[in-house]
Amino acid sequence: MKILITGGGGFLGSHLARKLFERGDEITVMGRKAYPELGESIKCIKGDIRDRPVVVSALKEQEVVFHTAAIPGIWGGYEEFYRTDVEGTENIIFACCENKVKKLIYTSSPSVVFGQSDAEDVDETTPYPDKYLCHYPKTKAIAEKLVMASNGRGGLATVCIRPHLIWGPGDPHLVPRLIDRAKKGRLVQVGDGKNKVDMIYIDNAVAAHIQACDKLDVGGPVAGKCYFVSDGKPVVLWDWINSLLKELKLPLVTRSISFQCATRLGRILEIIYNVFGLKNEPPMTRFLAAQLAKSHFFNISRAKNDFSYRQAITPEEGMKRLITSYLSPPAN
Repeated sequence: MKILITGGGGFLGSHLARKLFERGDEITVMGRKAYPELGESIKCIKGDIRDRPVVVSALKEQEVVFHTAAIPGIWGGYEEFYRTDVEGTENIIFACCENKVKKLIYTSSPSVVFGQSDAEDVDETTPYPDKYLCHYPKTKAIAEKLVMASNGRGGLATVCIRPHLIWGPGDPHLVPRLIDRAKKGRLVQVGDGKNKVDMIYIDNAVAAHIQACDKLDVGGPVAGKCYFVSDGKPVVLWDWINSLLKELKLPLVTRSISFQCATRLGRILEIIYNVFGLKNEPPMTRFLAAQLAKSHFFNISRAKNDFSYRQAITPEEGMKRLITSYLSPPAN
């Protein structure tokens, strides 16, 4: 198939591009710069999803679109998140309909249904919260609703995939931030350390997207739905973090702060950063406090039933690969 991937230079997007190319699909990636590391056989289009004419042109003759592009991080102005996550997604949907694209697979996030309370083994019937702690989940939720509502429009079939905490070798966000804070002695446990969270190894996130795509058709069981996907078993977050740090011979987390104190600190820092217009992310926010202290793991039965979601890599094998990538990096 002819497939375009937005955010094709990102962690998930680049892995999707390589995997789909390996199986024989014709791949184009769209992003804000060129990505020569993907190789000459994968076409790169330099463009911004916020620019509708550019998006319409990029999607010409494409059959499938994987929309993975989003703003990484949880801090920033609402307009910036809205323009990328919402208006960018509106442009993708419009361009799909204009070009008679058959399938649209949207990378959403479980945070679209996460408020401030524990979320334990919840499924896709969980409602969106009334309030969000930051702009990222709010705008992702708006975009997710747009994608599901567009299912069937002009023959377009859509599906939303909700991977949680994608990890693995080459991850530019989760593990590097943990390592950086550990080295600086700034990693502090939030809460009692017993909270469980879902994670998903990069190969499994890729597999979930492709498996959903292969079963996606207008009127089919996958079309117009959203799906939680994960490694299949939640981990105790702070045990997982300390196990990783131990393997990497880094200082373990020994200090802790209560969820209540972290939330108050996050609120104070958010006010300070907003008042003074500080652009970098605060060391603590209310959303981050909840993510680090509360349980958030999800029932993935719907994905297993509807598109036969299955792991490509076990978490144990994934951890071996991650450790190896840090302790024995490939030679340049």
